[in-house]
Amino acid sequence: MRWLACYCMLASMPDITVLDISPQPSGPQPANLLAGSALPPGVRPDYNSPKELAVLLESMGFAMQKRFGQNFLVNQGARQRLFKLLALPGSDQPPPRCWEIGPGFGAMTALALDAGLDLSAFEIDHGFARFLTDVYGSLPTFRLYEGDFLATWRRARAEQPAPDCIFGNLPYNVASAMIAALLEGGLTPPRMVFTIQKEAAERMTAKPGDKDYSSFTVLCHSLYRVRKAFDLSAGMFWPQPRVVSSVVAMELRADAPSCAGDKKFTRFTRSAFAARRKTLRNNLKASGIAEAAFDAAVESLGLAPDVRAERLSVEQLASLFQLLEQAGR
Repeated sequence: MRWLACYCMLASMPDITVLDISPQPSGPQPANLLAGSALPPGVRPDYNSPKELAVLLESMGFAMQKRFGQNFLVNQGARQRLFKLLALPGSDQPPPRCWEIGPGFGAMTALALDAGLDLSAFEIDHGFARFLTDVYGSLPTFRLYEGDFLATWRRARAEQPAPDCIFGNLPYNVASAMIAALLEGGLTPPRMVFTIQKEAAERMTAKPGDKDYSSFTVLCHSLYRVRKAFDLSAGMFWPQPRVVSSVVAMELRADAPSCAGDKKFTRFTRSAFAARRKTLRNNLKASGIAEAAFDAAVESLGLAPDVRAERLSVEQLASLFQLLEQAGR
């Protein structure tokens, strides 16, 4: 999910009128109107007003795409809390380079640019990409990559230095894939903050023994300190989603295991969690690891031979992986 989800019928909102919007002093203020738009270029909408956003959507002639998981976060206090989680350095430091995934109409984009961030935004919806270019494209600290983030982030990384932070409201159906792609692809900025479905947040923050503890949990925790910062109720969005969202903060670990981020370790953990009802020994045997090597490794670590992967901490799994690698499996 991004700052935008399924489009609700504008006809169901009675007495919608175009609001009188005063230009923002921080942006360019050309006099000509956007073709088909209620706003001049460089002028921001009222991000707290569902009515105004609905009018703007209608006037621009495009609807929100359900397949992209679009919702507007129309609660200003929630946006400010999200932004504070980025823990940006003081004004005496160089402006941080940040990436935003799924900016939509740019509510969080505005906060980031007003704070002086050097911002690269990734937007899959052509209509919103066009709008963002009209409103923020003249700013030297703003760059836009249009298209699927999973298909464009490597190009962005090749064109510029690594970001200091990444934030965004991720589509529910691909949130895990997006985060995994970054971690497995070696892009691990000091801090990341994401809004995701509550169930996905529970998988990310699970502990050993929890029902949601998985190989994806291990991937995240091997590189980052992960915590759920707070929940966002459906009423904070327009249109209102049918689920509760959670904000997850990720801080890069200084004490990460040496194998963290190694693709071999990722494959190992996926094999370890392949079938939750099976023991770790049987799961790894199915992936080609010799039983004798496994038995020797778990004995040296003081683990029970019939232990299951979901009972082991990230550090225990990392130690087991390293012992098996040393033994040549």
